[in-house]
Amino acid sequence: MRTDDEGQGRRPGRRRLARIVLTGAAAVGAGLVAGVPRLPPAAPPGGGAGSRPTTPESALGELVAGNGRWRTYHELHPDQTRTVRRTLVAGQHPFAVVLGCVDSRVPPELVFDQGLGDLLTVRSAGEVLDEAVLGSIAYGVLELRIPLVVVLGHQSCGAVAAAVRAAEGGPRLPAHMQYLVDQIRPAIDRTLRGAARVDAAITANVRLVGARLRAEPELAAKVAAGSLAVVGARYELTSQRVRLLR
Repeated sequence: MRTDDEGQGRRPGRRRLARIVLTGAAAVGAGLVAGVPRLPPAAPPGGGAGSRPTTPESALGELVAGNGRWRTYHELHPDQTRTVRRTLVAGQHPFAVVLGCVDSRVPPELVFDQGLGDLLTVRSAGEVLDEAVLGSIAYGVLELRIPLVVVLGHQSCGAVAAAVRAAEGGPRLPAHMQYLVDQIRPAIDRTLRGAARVDAAITANVRLVGARLRAEPELAAKVAAGSLAVVGARYELTSQRVRLLR
């Protein structure tokens, strides 16, 4: 995620966040739907409900800033102190749900420089949705009142590459792995070839998963009310940058 606030702390201002959205290689309009009020960002995470982002915009701003720290090697490794650990015994108040891939190179807490109690992370190969994944996301949004869901794909995704190989006539995969391939298959653009086909499918898969989440009736109602945003994003292994997707 591109940000003018890298290395300047955890609270991007309203004007700076606006510049991020307008110039940052991806439009929040695809995820932060029209009508979300541009409120001042909340205080940075600190282990308690009152100190966390409470709007889609402020939650996204925190992730933007965190990824900026991560990719420039200025990580804060927040919310790991003894005080935070003790506070979290009484309950959790994460400010974002991140649906990511199981790939070991893309742990959301590190990629976004967050700590204990900050993110509700749900991971499946290729960000594939099933009832368990949908139920986990719904729990975060409906029970924990989390204002932001990020669908996080990544460069060189093995699950997507496997789906492309299977679509090109490769052997059927064993056991439950074929389910993943079948779910990713609609994201494949057959007009492309080779690495370009895989790379495009990674991005298209994120968009399809995000669209499915926004179509879930209870999530859709919150999106329409402006209290929830579902944002697609992609992590580039080569640069460690997370960019929002149009």
